[in-house]
Amino acid sequence: MAFTKENRLQKKHKVMKKKSDPRHKIRVETVKNLFSKTFNENLKLDGALQASLVLKHQKEIDKIISKNAPAWPLNQISPVDLATLRLAIWELIFKDKKEPYKVVIDEAVEIAKEYGAKTSAGFINGVLGTIVKSNESYKNHLK
Repeated sequence: MAFTKENRLQKKHKVMKKKSDPRHKIRVETVKNLFSKTFNENLKLDGALQASLVLKHQKEIDKIISKNAPAWPLNQISPVDLATLRLAIWELIFKDKKEPYKVVIDEAVEIAKEYGAKTSAGFINGVLGTIVKSNESYKNHLK
């Protein structure tokens, strides 16, 4: 069978991620843990390795958020959006084994659509897009 444009599109749509993907589940669980930690600083994150790794870089991540979303002080960003941004920025910049930046952004937007407000997905996409576009040093890390 020849690969026509239609065949490539069909193939592309068949391999798209699903909510049952273990990586998606880990990301959702990490966002939930980060969200919970927002309300209970003494919360122990036993078994939540990824959330603990994100929290180790929280000050640096929060500075990146503040720089790239200057109209939104951290205390005005919803806790779900903040948790989603923190995870995505950790994945983009601090995680040792990096995913392609488009995957990280897409996952963050999907989580925002599922758990955030109506405007969350656009906000998160905008902040992460700004980080990727405006920072050459990040671009080298994000490939």
